[in-house]
Amino acid sequence: MKNIELRGTITAIVTPFLSDTTIDFEALKTLLEFQISSGVEGIVISGSTGEGATLSAKEKMSLIVQTVEYCSPNIQVIMGAGTNSTQASIDMTLVAKEYGADAVLLVAPYYNKPNQQGLFEHFRAIAEAVDIPQILYNVPGRTGVNMTAETQQKLAETCQNIIGTKEASGDLEQMMEIIKYAPEHFKLYSGDDSLALPVVFMGGAGVISVLSNYAPKKFSDCIRAALAGHYHQAKELHYELLDLMQINFIETNPIPVKAALAMMGMLEEVYRLPLVPARSESKEKIRQALLKAGIIS
Repeated sequence: MKNIELRGTITAIVTPFLSDTTIDFEALKTLLEFQISSGVEGIVISGSTGEGATLSAKEKMSLIVQTVEYCSPNIQVIMGAGTNSTQASIDMTLVAKEYGADAVLLVAPYYNKPNQQGLFEHFRAIAEAVDIPQILYNVPGRTGVNMTAETQQKLAETCQNIIGTKEASGDLEQMMEIIKYAPEHFKLYSGDDSLALPVVFMGGAGVISVLSNYAPKKFSDCIRAALAGHYHQAKELHYELLDLMQINFIETNPIPVKAALAMMGMLEEVYRLPLVPARSESKEKIRQALLKAGIIS
């Protein structure tokens, strides 16, 4: 298994599409170059922000090949490989390993609504099947089930290749419990940009971010400052970015962030159904936030 140390800002990157909704690999290269030059520490492909639920296995394979080619060895690449099927998740995790991903991100099974034992067995099966670093992804708002601190701790202690969790429960007390009792190899990453600073202050290792798609330098500077203990600097940057963090969720992610990137000229604003473009009033709010932040003029 690869030995990796993931700390800092990891961008959950969007998947750019052409007007026919096929993947726009030229735009992807532009986005990745922007991330690398801005100093982020990692990239997640085919996650929630990357509309991974609408991507075929073949498309995910193409994404990992291209992303590893563009990014290696500058930043680490994590592939969203989780589904609500344990075997399908194993199959995609094998693909990630074969094509050079540094780690995989595994969302809790959605729709099925397993209990805590079911969650444990699901993730243990993947960890035992594929020897690659694995990050749990707890996002109850999308999956319908919360993976408790106890379950995550048990997985971390049982499976040495489960190296962390993306916690998007919004429950700071649960996150503190995970951090307090986690084995040394297991790190917690905020799954919410607005909570990244308090999470790092509590002992978290960083953030898997939406905001860093279009504000990568300032946000990664903020998280690095927090990790280094420069709390005043980190707090100033956090509040400079707060409006942008909030604007990213005025509609379902990744609709606002793709609208923002389109306004920056970095991609076409194309989504796959059932997602559709932002409403006109939302676009105006996004535009005003970008203008205020100096991202567009």
